[in-house]
Amino acid sequence: MNRRDFIKMGALGGVIVLTRPSLIDQKLFAHDGRLYESFEKVQLVDEEGTPIKASALEVDVDYIFQYPHAGTPCILLNLSEKSEVNVELKDALGDIYLWSEGVGKSGSIVAYSAICSHALTHPNKSESFFAYVPKGKASAAIEKGGAIVCSSHLSSFDPRNGGKVLGGPADQPLASIVLEHNAQDDTLWAVGVLGSAKFNDYFNAFKTEMDRDWGGKRQAKKLVKISAPTVKLTKFTKEVIQY
Repeated sequence: MNRRDFIKMGALGGVIVLTRPSLIDQKLFAHDGRLYESFEKVQLVDEEGTPIKASALEVDVDYIFQYPHAGTPCILLNLSEKSEVNVELKDALGDIYLWSEGVGKSGSIVAYSAICSHALTHPNKSESFFAYVPKGKASAAIEKGGAIVCSSHLSSFDPRNGGKVLGGPADQPLASIVLEHNAQDDTLWAVGVLGSAKFNDYFNAFKTEMDRDWGGKRQAKKLVKISAPTVKLTKFTKEVIQY
């Protein structure tokens, strides 16, 4: 998502917020559903702390970073083709919002919460049932690939269209991580979350995991600041399980 129009508030009226995401410092609502929440502006870096260059991201490869909380995983993708533009989405409450587009020179870089909107399946340090299936590669959830797939219950989501549900039991899109791309130095920044993220449900459902991997829920809920180390999914987790 870039610095142009990016949020549509309300199923009626169609109010458009015309501002840069990182300048918004509060929650925005449409009816009763939260659409966008700004968080700390955080730079994506590698394991050594070196800023990641958008042009250096491998195509159709899953990258993982934590945002906006220390224990909430996100998936970063440099897709093989440009994303769609101005995609209208609807959350489980029926609230409508607008996902703008991918970032980077080709408009192909996108990021989403890697917490499935159905049953909160997510990558952890032991295993991941949540991963991108490239175009041309079949899976049980989607015949021709090109989708983020949760292999727990075979929900699939379209990363080119704002995380829109393609199939399976999920009833709303993946929450989108709002990115900003600095064209001058080719760096990437996470600035907020668009859509329904279910973070509280996630923290409550996986207390044992929070204790094991993060030293407790309080530590896992800490907000990420300054930078977010970003690694390939295959390095983040011991095993990627995909059906």
